[in-house]
Amino acid sequence: MIAGIRAALAVLALLVVSAVLVPIHLLALWLEHPWRNRMPRLWHRIALRLMGIKVIAHGALAKERPLLIVSNHSSWLDILVLASVVDVTFVAKAEVRDWPVFGLLARLQRSVFIVREQKRRSQHQANEIAERMNAGEIVVLFPEGTTSDGNRLFTTKSTLFAAATSAVSQSPTGHVQVQPVAIAYTRIHGMPMGHYHRPVAAWPGDVELLPHLKEVLETGALDAEINFGPAIEVTPATNRKQLALTAEDEIRRLLEEMLHPR
Repeated sequence: MIAGIRAALAVLALLVVSAVLVPIHLLALWLEHPWRNRMPRLWHRIALRLMGIKVIAHGALAKERPLLIVSNHSSWLDILVLASVVDVTFVAKAEVRDWPVFGLLARLQRSVFIVREQKRRSQHQANEIAERMNAGEIVVLFPEGTTSDGNRLFTTKSTLFAAATSAVSQSPTGHVQVQPVAIAYTRIHGMPMGHYHRPVAAWPGDVELLPHLKEVLETGALDAEINFGPAIEVTPATNRKQLALTAEDEIRRLLEEMLHPR
């Protein structure tokens, strides 16, 4: 009962905040003002606070540009968590565009929508991401292509790593940075979450979105950790598949550091 009331109040407060921030964000988009990237970070920070989710960051964002962030993916929460600490745009599946709530948020954040099944368009889609990167935007790619249970990293798909190799040819510096990042949900109400309870935050593909959103809102008090790894420099000689393997190994290491601290 109390959890349900808390969740309802959080939703109501977020609707009020959105009513204030979204028009400002739309104006910034229309004017192409720098705030078009900053407003989403403010919204995500407020949303996480209302939901009772604390974000703890380790390491730092790479300073050089162009920059592609590659991260593990276990929940829709990953987007809020990462966007609360960095001004980013995301690569999302085309169907996300039509999702309730999150589809609107993805469009407002100028996400790059892709169709993974159309391999013939993969280079075109990679080029679109590369253009965003060379325009100064920090793009986030979830290379697993799906969500996990939060306890492991699936094999990454190398196809869209072509965005990094494509961006090199237009990069003013002659190279591109790919930064591996890991996100983990480690505590619930101050207690270590553990393998069994981590699916409270994780959102595997067979779980419906709105019931899971309701459960997270009613649970609250989650700790989310972000681990920024060292950036990988991409040059014209970089092999896309090897780049994907190197990034996968580093994401797995960063994830293990948070799930199994020594």
